[in-house]
Order: sequence, then structure tokens, then C-alpha cells
Amino acid sequence: MATVEIEMPGGSAEAYVAGAAGPGVLLYQDAIGLRPQIERIADRIASWGYVVLAPNVFWRDGRAAELAPKGDLSDPESRKAFMATGVMDRVAGLTPEILRADGDAWLSALHGLAGVTGSAVGVTGYCFGGRAALRLAAHRPAEVAAIGLFHTGGIVVDEPDSPHLEVPGIRAAVLAGHADKDGSNTPEQIAVFDAALRDAGLDYRTAVYPDAAHGYTMADTAAYQEAGAERHYRELRELFARTLPR
Repeated sequence: MATVEIEMPGGSAEAYVAGAAGPGVLLYQDAIGLRPQIERIADRIASWGYVVLAPNVFWRDGRAAELAPKGDLSDPESRKAFMATGVMDRVAGLTPEILRADGDAWLSALHGLAGVTGSAVGVTGYCFGGRAALRLAAHRPAEVAAIGLFHTGGIVVDEPDSPHLEVPGIRAAVLAGHADKDGSNTPEQIAVFDAALRDAGLDYRTAVYPDAAHGYTMADTAAYQEAGAERHYRELRELFARTLPR
């Protein structure tokens, strides 16, 4: 496990790397940022036989340590206070164009890591990171073989650049673990997303995790749900095992 620097236009982005050898996996963090919890997720995935890259996608706004929460996010009030510090402004700044450009850099860095085998990669994203994974799969369809989206809101919105409209451009197998207590991802939106996946003829599996809040995989927050988090690991491991050749 190590931290590497990725040269970006106008700056540098740090990224956490886990794993010694195997297919490459790109991990998109949630809105809270690159921190020990994201590193733990990367370590868990790497233990299955992959090399995982988890970049600080908010590199334009500061270093990961500078942006990281200082309080205890397992306390609902502390989490709420942190989210009010401009977190969603950082998310909004990652436009589809920026996500595509940065995604090119992340994939280049991933392929350049020692031990990465093969050209096909997996991508997993949490919270808004699931939308980033979806857009990258559409941008680099020949390369991204599988994507996981977990507690991802805003997949279907009434905008001309709604993420779900990118579905026809992807070739990846899709796994989506929705939270049933997520106001940013309603049953109606989930139905539209499922229809888009079905109409595109993709290999996809989606499910609504019961009694799960937005952020259920994040063990350092009040939203954590052990059952949902462990289910996500089982299903993600199965996805990568059948889509990423060793």
C-alpha cells in the first residue's frame, strides 16, 4: 500500500494504491473524500487479487488531508456539519467534461502501476463516484469491463446530461446496489435506470438494499450499515471475478 502522485494539467493529484498484482481497479471515492475509510475499501478489493487505484478526485480543491473531515462522522450532527462546508460544491464542480478528462488520467496512471495485468479494468464508485464510474465506462467502453455503483444518487435527473443517458455507450457489466432510504435515488428513478440498462442489452444486476441509507458502505459515518456493506463486497467480488481475466 502506498500513495503516489499523478501529474495533472495545472497540478498534481495524490492517489492511494493497494495490491501487488492482478487486473486493475479504479475506485471513485464518495463526496466525503479520500481518507482512511476509502483506503480500507481499496485494501479489501486488493485482497481479492487486484491492483486498486483510489485518486483524490477533488485535487483541484486541495490535498486529501486538507479536505478530510476533522470531526467524528459517526455522529449525525458532525456529518451534517461537515457536509455543509462546501462538499457538494466540490461535487458539482466535476462536470461531465472534467470527469472524462480526469478519467483518462486515472486510467493512464492505473495502467502504469507495477503489477497491473491485462488491458481490461474494473471501476467501482460510491455516492457520486458511481456516476463518475458510469460516465467513464461510456467514455472508454473498450477498456472498462465492469462497473459497480453503490448508494449512488442523481443517476436519473431531468437534465440533458443526466448520467443514465450515457448507458447506451457502455459495454461494461453493471452492478448497482441502491439504498432504499435514499432521497436522491427514488424508486421511480431506479426504474428508469433499470429500463435504460435493459434497453441497452447490457449484462446488469441491480438491487435495492433493505433498510440502507445513502452511504451505507462507509464505516466511518452514521449512515453505515454492516449488512449492506458486506453484501456490496460479496457482489462486487463476484462481478470482478467473472469480468476481469486473470
